[in-house]
Amino acid sequence: MTHRPYTLDWTQWICPGPRRRFSALELRQAGAQPWPRGIDHYVYSNALILAAVFYNELPRGLGLWVLLASLCMSVASLLTARWLWRQPTRKNLNLASWGAVLVSLVLIFGLAKVHGKEMLRFAAPVLVAGITLVLSAWWFLTLYRVQQIEARLRELADQEASQRLARRLATAQIQPHFLFNTLASLQHWVDTQDSRAAGMLRSFTRYLRATLPMFEHESLPLGQELQIVASYLEVMQARLGARLAWRIEAAPELQDLTLPPGALLTLVENAIGHGIEPALRGGRIDVRAYREGAALRLEVQDDGAGLCAETASADGLGLANTRERLQQLYGARASLQLQAQEPGCLARITIHDEGEQSP
Repeated sequence: MTHRPYTLDWTQWICPGPRRRFSALELRQAGAQPWPRGIDHYVYSNALILAAVFYNELPRGLGLWVLLASLCMSVASLLTARWLWRQPTRKNLNLASWGAVLVSLVLIFGLAKVHGKEMLRFAAPVLVAGITLVLSAWWFLTLYRVQQIEARLRELADQEASQRLARRLATAQIQPHFLFNTLASLQHWVDTQDSRAAGMLRSFTRYLRATLPMFEHESLPLGQELQIVASYLEVMQARLGARLAWRIEAAPELQDLTLPPGALLTLVENAIGHGIEPALRGGRIDVRAYREGAALRLEVQDDGAGLCAETASADGLGLANTRERLQQLYGARASLQLQAQEPGCLARITIHDEGEQSP
């Protein structure tokens, strides 16, 4: 939606202020920035300095009253500014502005009635200058606050878009060669009436039913992730036969632990692709989930071909994506490491409890 320039918008000359309106949800999401306390110190110090400068110009006996009045006006102005910080709307800005103008007029006429025209000639310019300064400050603060919230909302939208993209990339990571090779094996076994076809088809169907929609979620329970891993390993064991053995061990109390979808599956796929399949003898994969002190350990260990130099020095797309999604979900509390074994490789995800950070 486009807007006319402020100078061409006649409503801005009567009721100035931001055009943008935020919903209550948007304010909760992006408007939680604390009030900058430095503004308080700046306003109070300037009010005292101005009162001290004009003290000798005041009629005798009014200096203390002017000082107290300036402090009260400063407090009222800051309380209003805090309100505008929390609710930066055009309506609130104009309510505060017209209220301040009304109070100033009451003060001017009150001084004129009590102290006469001489006091009015002195006080009126000071009050007009002060109220102009306050209204300008409120206007600037409200516009700045609206821009700050808009920037934060854009940042949150970009983060959400990045997370959606990461999930789509994870969906695209379901290895095409795994799908095609599995389908080719199924077709061959069906054509030859091999008894292994039925078992593989059931495991493959479970795998596809679980993996295709799972990346639409930001997180997945560990128990569900392990079921997907088991279906994948059943399919691979049907294809590789005696060349693959596997086992999954997970503490029952960890079944509800949340993970980025496909985090363990990616590690198991890497273990198959880089460890078991390249080894002529095949190998074994162990998947473990357990607690160690204040940390949760999720491990995928194989005794296959081990880490090659290229794999050890740089993350592939799958590992880089998994690291990024772990950071989005757990921040600095989560880490993913690869360790060379003799033989094979150990991939470990470590998640520290709240208040703890990974070293």
